[in-house]
Amino acid sequence: MEKIYNKLVRDKIIDIIIADNETPIYHQLSNDEYWNSLIEKDKEELEEVIKAISNEERKKELADKLEIIRAMAEHIGYDLNDVINEANIKREKRGGFDKRLFLEKTIK
Repeated sequence: MEKIYNKLVRDKIIDIIIADNETPIYHQLSNDEYWNSLIEKDKEELEEVIKAISNEERKKELADKLEIIRAMAEHIGYDLNDVINEANIKREKRGGFDKRLFLEKTIK
C-alpha cells in the first residue's frame, strides 16, 4: 500500500520507516526547496498547536515549532541562541506580551 506524504520530515523518520519494513521514497532538498518546506512545516505545526486540546499537547506542538525555528535559524547561518538573544533585545526595547494588551485603535 502506498501512502503519499510530500513533506519535510525529521532526520530519523527515514530510518524509522525502514525499521517498520516499509520502503521510503525520498530525496534531499535544495536550499530553496528546504526553506520553502520549513515555512510549510511551520504552518502545519501552527495548525497542530491550534487544534491541540490539552496544555500537554500544546507543549509538544510548541516543541515541534521550536525545532522548526531552530532549523530555520541554522539554515540562514544562526543558531537558536542567536534567535533567543534577538528576541530578548526586542523584548527589552518593545516589551513582551505579558500584559495581554489588545490595541483597538489610535486617535490623532
